[in-house]
Amino acid sequence: MTQPSFTSTRRRLVSAVLSWFGSWWNIVLFGVVVLTALPSSFKRNGRNAIARQIVLGTTTNLLWFTVLSALVSVVLIRIVVVTALSYGLSRFAIEMVVRVLVLELIPLTAALFVAMRCTLPDSAELEQMRLEGSFESMLRQGADPLRQEFIPRVLAGVFSVWMLAAVSCIMTLLLAYLVIYGLTPWALPGYTRVVGHVFNPAVTLILVLKIVFFSLAVSFIPMASTYGNGFNPLRLKKPNPATGLAALVRLFAVVLLIEVTSLMGNYY
Repeated sequence: MTQPSFTSTRRRLVSAVLSWFGSWWNIVLFGVVVLTALPSSFKRNGRNAIARQIVLGTTTNLLWFTVLSALVSVVLIRIVVVTALSYGLSRFAIEMVVRVLVLELIPLTAALFVAMRCTLPDSAELEQMRLEGSFESMLRQGADPLRQEFIPRVLAGVFSVWMLAAVSCIMTLLLAYLVIYGLTPWALPGYTRVVGHVFNPAVTLILVLKIVFFSLAVSFIPMASTYGNGFNPLRLKKPNPATGLAALVRLFAVVLLIEVTSLMGNYY
């Protein structure tokens, strides 16, 4: 009985490993397909679909995220400033605020916010469209679901992460100045000097790359799970919760890897 049990366990392990590699291969393949089809997606109908998804994805998230990040930023800035003053480290307060909020928390929060509010729901919507046969109907009418539905949502997710991170970082820098110095303009030269010292070329490059990779991760991974199921509704007659959960786990794993890599680049 031991030998069959060992053989069964080995087969399950091999199947799990192959499935794991296959899921990541589907993401890479989806990225290649999107990059290949991207230039031809900017025709008239494609431009309209892309613009519509970008506007919907950005406008619905920008206001809420800006308000929430402003409230959280004010609280965290105040905590950092008071703590630094209590330990006699007031000259390091600005640098701590910039490093904790602008370099680390805001890009990560923006990526997760877009994933939860935009790309993951869009992936579920596309899966529902596939189950209803909408993609097959589009193919019969001569339309390409990849160019009409997938690519606009991918670009909308990428742009949303960029916009939310950029607006929130600038707003946090302004709030930090107002919380620490008030409305006086006389502290501006010293403040900009400290901020410029933090944003040296290496740190700036790491921040930009982190935001770019965050945007690609939260946009491509959820869509790739739906695209990998194909356009035939008979392949899966009902939604599979395990598919969405696996995509969510892969997304968080990639986001965590990007964040750890950026921390190593900034502080090691």
